[in-house]
Amino acid sequence: MKKIMFILLVVILVTGCGEISNTPTKQVEAFLNKYQTLDREVLDDLENVIYQEESFSDENRKKYREIIKKQYKNMTYKIKDEEVNADVAIVTTEISVLDFSKPLAEAREYQKSHPQEFLDLNGVYQESLYSNYVISKLEDVQEKVKYTLEIKLSKIDGKWKIDAIDDETEDKILGIYQY
Repeated sequence: MKKIMFILLVVILVTGCGEISNTPTKQVEAFLNKYQTLDREVLDDLENVIYQEESFSDENRKKYREIIKKQYKNMTYKIKDEEVNADVAIVTTEISVLDFSKPLAEAREYQKSHPQEFLDLNGVYQESLYSNYVISKLEDVQEKVKYTLEIKLSKIDGKWKIDAIDDETEDKILGIYQY
């Protein structure tokens, strides 16, 4: 009798918990948690981004990887609202991330006003010198910024799925959104 009760309880919990996690808010929480826990899928996407940056040396790629991993781990979020209309939902979320937008803008301005600092001995512009400068600026960031995300979801075959994330949302998660 105890075994039957135990099995029944497990079945109820497993099927019930599946429905509990199948809400737009829970899907968004799971999505953002993947960043905070440095999920393999998130790290694979990060690697793709890093290796597209041709001006980065291997050392700068390594430093940038650690900067972004720190960003992801330290991101905090708060679900503000959930709007469901049939099979479409929008979850409004406030995130707090390191503010990389300011040092990136400052680095671009510095590059314009001090172009000679990014030239080699022959007077030729070196993207790697600028990349080194940018990485050093990003490593020093302590200030945080809050962004509001509106994450769209669709209900497909009875399950809520996050729609493709747009560039603006990605930039906000990375902390590079120019506001």
